Amino acid sequence: MPDFPPINDYQLPWYQIDTPGLIDSPALLLYPDRIARNIDVILQMAGNAGKLRVHVKTNKTPEVCRMMLAAGISKYKCATIAEAEMLGQIGAPDVLLAYQPVGPKITRLMNIVKAYPQTQFSCLVDNVANANEISQLFAGNRLRQDVFIDLNVGMNRTGIVPAGALRLMQDISGLDGIRIIGLHAYDGHIHDTDMDIRTQKANEAFEPVRQLADEVERLFSRRLTIIAGGTPTFPIHLRRDGVECSPGTFVFWDWGYHHMLPEQPFEYAALLLTRVISIVDAYTICIDLGHKSVAAENPLPRIHFLNAVDAEPIAQSEEHLTLRVPDSSSYRVGDVLYGVPVHICPTVALYEKAFIIKKHNLSETWNIVARNRYINF
Repeated sequence: MPDFPPINDYQLPWYQIDTPGLIDSPALLLYPDRIARNIDVILQMAGNAGKLRVHVKTNKTPEVCRMMLAAGISKYKCATIAEAEMLGQIGAPDVLLAYQPVGPKITRLMNIVKAYPQTQFSCLVDNVANANEISQLFAGNRLRQDVFIDLNVGMNRTGIVPAGALRLMQDISGLDGIRIIGLHAYDGHIHDTDMDIRTQKANEAFEPVRQLADEVERLFSRRLTIIAGGTPTFPIHLRRDGVECSPGTFVFWDWGYHHMLPEQPFEYAALLLTRVISIVDAYTICIDLGHKSVAAENPLPRIHFLNAVDAEPIAQSEEHLTLRVPDSSSYRVGDVLYGVPVHICPTVALYEKAFIIKKHNLSETWNIVARNRYINF
């Protein structure tokens, strides 16, 4: 793996803003030079942009996706109709909705397929009944929807086990409104820090997928595209021929993956700016970073502060986070803290816009377009 030195070309800490008074808190900060570096790293790790099908659930932002498009990444994965539409709006060539659309989502997917014909959209299926619904709607509108068979390789969340997938394919392969083009195997349950253990588990989970693909090729005389893995396992799946990998967090990175996956050389490119709003006692301060401002699905600490490394989160409510500090007299009301979220993906979804920081200065703002449930459709 190539050696990428950290970005820090300035005397000030890389994250510090010269004029923080221009930004109300809490706020999401993005650093485009570091985003660009992370994109360059992922491309050099992959060796070929064609191996990547980047997940956009982390960034949800047209400007970031355009940066990836400009770098040569043409295939994308998303989790919501809004994310799919955002990608259609910027002209992404190939987009997988990594979700089985049910109910009104089938109509919404069909509407974006019609609205953005320059983009090849696909989705997941894991059962006959839903495949029939998708087929009927698309065929009734003289369309055909590309689908990937969603495989359950141990995540136990969605998908059909590989042993049952061949029968499913046989049952739905004759439907007019859909076309089976691939297999989707997400192994998000595999995230061991030890790379040897992670590799062993990923290989074991992938083996039934490989066997299924071989059987499909034997019976149907065609090789299906395989999409496998997320951020923890993509370096393992990169070694496989005919497999596309779907990292997403790399573009911003976060505290959780930085410490869980030490072999991955990405840099923090998204931070939260927050302020001290009260001095509680000699060892306690309070900041304006509540549940509504940082992903709260994990236990405390949910954020770590680059310029207050000894601050320990001890309690959080909707608008407040209290911190235990060695000496509260070293803080003043209004002091700015810069924090790295433990989990950046749902954190980004809490913000309507991001403040773009270039060379320590506020440059512009970018709307987090796909945080919304709806854009147009």
